[in-house]
Amino acid sequence: MNLKRLAYRFADAIAGRKTHPISCIVGGFAKYPEAAEMKAIQNELKAALKDLDVVVSLIKLLAPEIPNFERETEYIALKNPQEYAWVSGDIASSDAGIIPLKDYMKVTNEFCVPQSTAKWTKNKRNSYMVGALSRFNLNYEQLSPLGKKVAKELNLTAPCHNPYAITLAQVVETAQAFEDSIILIDKLLTKGIKNEEVKVKVKAGRGIGSVEAPRGILFHDYTFDSDGNCTKANCVIPTNQNHNNIQKDMEKLVPEIIKEPQDDIRQKLEMLVRAYDPCISCSAHMLKVRFKE
Repeated sequence: MNLKRLAYRFADAIAGRKTHPISCIVGGFAKYPEAAEMKAIQNELKAALKDLDVVVSLIKLLAPEIPNFERETEYIALKNPQEYAWVSGDIASSDAGIIPLKDYMKVTNEFCVPQSTAKWTKNKRNSYMVGALSRFNLNYEQLSPLGKKVAKELNLTAPCHNPYAITLAQVVETAQAFEDSIILIDKLLTKGIKNEEVKVKVKAGRGIGSVEAPRGILFHDYTFDSDGNCTKANCVIPTNQNHNNIQKDMEKLVPEIIKEPQDDIRQKLEMLVRAYDPCISCSAHMLKVRFKE
């Protein structure tokens, strides 16, 4: 809970509130944090490393309970030669290599299925995965020393084809975020925080951007007219991109566990859905298991 509170405090200082940022504007931020506040947060991050150790120790104890299941799939995430990619880079695929961001629709290939109101996606295979495990598999070599240390403690190696291990990859990325944040605050304080206003001239055009949300790669695509009005928009979110892959995981998993007690089957299927870290409504209401004799 301390780590969660610290993340909220960090977001509040930089983005204006704990969730759904409001201070981000075209060209920068409406309000910049004070240097003293950033230094205080950095000190809190360093002090909270002991809490991170506790979390890693707990997950290490629970890791043997992760179901022994594997299904190789296509992994898609951002890739940046300069760093473990969070906020910039090209699209990377374990099957197709590097793809320019402007070609994101050639990767996502959204389609409809009769049993779902959500769009599904696929690229080179019949499904693909996005999220922490995809990032880990594609960008392992760019993990920080602390990230690699935690991965070793949790016995997580790349590539990993067990979707239940997404949870382990999230813990590794938490360590990565700690180290990244401490270093970035140092750079920011050395450079100095300047409350500069950036003037932007309104013009017609199209902008495509991508970022790694915690649960996977997120695409935003907007077209504006000469008055600055948005005339077209497209968002491809990570939960939708994972729907198809969850389905394919279940199709392989169920025959492997069908002789187990019904409660165990139900629990493993629910665990599988939640490992993908879907939105709250999906994680709570997505799965209803019915058995037919």
